[in-house]
Amino acid sequence: MKLLIKNGRVIDPASKLDAESDILVEDGRIAKVKEKIKGKADKVIDAKGCFVMPGFIDLHVHLRDPGFEEKETVVTGAKAAARGGFTTILAMPNTKPVVDNADVVNYVHQKAKNLAPVHVLQIGAITKGQEGRKLADIKKMAQAGSPAVSEDGKSVMNAELYYRAMQAAKEEGIPVFAHCEDKHLMHGGVMNAGARAKELGLPGILNEVEDIVVARDIVLAGSVGVHLHLCHCSTGKSVWMVKQAKENGMSVTAEACPHHFTLSDEDITADNANFKMNPPLRSAADVNAIREGLKDGTIDVIATDHAPHTAVEKGQSMKRAPFGIVGLETAAAITYSELVLKDYLTPMQMAEKLSYNPAKVIGLEKGTLQEGCAADIVIFDPNQNYTIQAKEFAGKAKNTPFDNRKVTGKVITTIVSGEVVYSEE
Repeated sequence: MKLLIKNGRVIDPASKLDAESDILVEDGRIAKVKEKIKGKADKVIDAKGCFVMPGFIDLHVHLRDPGFEEKETVVTGAKAAARGGFTTILAMPNTKPVVDNADVVNYVHQKAKNLAPVHVLQIGAITKGQEGRKLADIKKMAQAGSPAVSEDGKSVMNAELYYRAMQAAKEEGIPVFAHCEDKHLMHGGVMNAGARAKELGLPGILNEVEDIVVARDIVLAGSVGVHLHLCHCSTGKSVWMVKQAKENGMSVTAEACPHHFTLSDEDITADNANFKMNPPLRSAADVNAIREGLKDGTIDVIATDHAPHTAVEKGQSMKRAPFGIVGLETAAAITYSELVLKDYLTPMQMAEKLSYNPAKVIGLEKGTLQEGCAADIVIFDPNQNYTIQAKEFAGKAKNTPFDNRKVTGKVITTIVSGEVVYSEE
């Protein structure tokens, strides 16, 4: 099948191409990128006025499958991803059963291959059952295709065990994804420790909960020599530590989520669990530090930490509701509205942080529109103004603090391996 995308502004971080061009896709791969491609095609898409970028890659998604299918499944999560412009997503292992062996990795990969509209890669857990006592079979999970290991949702508090896990990951050539949280400092906190938490009568979460473990993980990873990827950085001190680590030549990357570079704890005006996530919305100063870290390249990746929950669960007080919000269907618009239009990022840098850099973190041969590469493509209209409506989400869950928020920029078409998997039409 031949697909021709015409008249778009092609933005490719790998080649640094930023120009009006056409893209010809044949048999699932990019065959030609040049101005005014002539000839017949089975399908022609006019992308005039739109950005044509490599398909977005989300390094941090919770699909809840297996075990919590009432919240999300591999299929519904993948549909949400397609609607959000993501062509590859990485699923976190805190399911039931926990993804701590090759059999569960294979289950997710096979289900995705058969039913999902986008590529799904399953991250393996670091410890069995995520109990922090005994290492999971990292070698076999890596052989089954796990692109990384993570204990996401918690930290491995036993430093010696974590050190051995890092050694195992290094031997398999995969990175460690770190959720940095000192559980001993949580004290039942549900939002950022600050004036707003006191005003609402809700227990707070200190910045040190994150910062202490970021420091430990950087030291351990540096000692082992494994690549460390820091998930959902939320504090100014985390950004500073990542910058220092990079300046000292360490193999460290970091991600930030749209909610952490857009909202602060000051935006929480009531006990509303759709504003409850972990790490929490921090201070305005932390938000600014995250934005500056994205701007200067300290933070490499934008990821969603898509964490679906049922309406019943999120209808409770923040004291009882689970942590997490969905993000796959809002990330591109929030990124464009809050970072590109406010001059923190260029459109090229947006593509880098949503596609090219995530691919590099896991050594994936994607995130580019160069000839010969897989045709994973997103067409994004930077001129559309609209209001986010959670009720229209393709995913099962609607738990977002961005419902009814006005944004600019919309995913129009998502193409995976040369096939249109989402179109606004």
